[in-house]
Amino acid sequence: MTDPVLDVDEAVFDVVDRIPRGRVTTYGTIGEMVGIGPRRVARALSSGGGAVPWYRVVRADGSAAEPVRVRQLELLAAEGVPVRGGRVVLSAVRWPD
Repeated sequence: MTDPVLDVDEAVFDVVDRIPRGRVTTYGTIGEMVGIGPRRVARALSSGGGAVPWYRVVRADGSAAEPVRVRQLELLAAEGVPVRGGRVVLSAVRWPD
């Protein structure tokens, strides 16, 4: 018997793993792709998303998640992602196009 929680988590991880280097998406966009809400996407990433580029997922306003804000912005900067006022410039790097 399969675990529906793990299936949802794996679907989230699969999408996040496809985000190209230097690009970002939002929790809501991933949620739409998988068929769940943005909070469920965040929960999947916080509970087991360490093996995928979790830092390429931001809030709808381009801000980073508070608990990992500094590290997330460092990792994104290392990929050349533009940040202005502490927020990713989504119009320049949002995935998918």
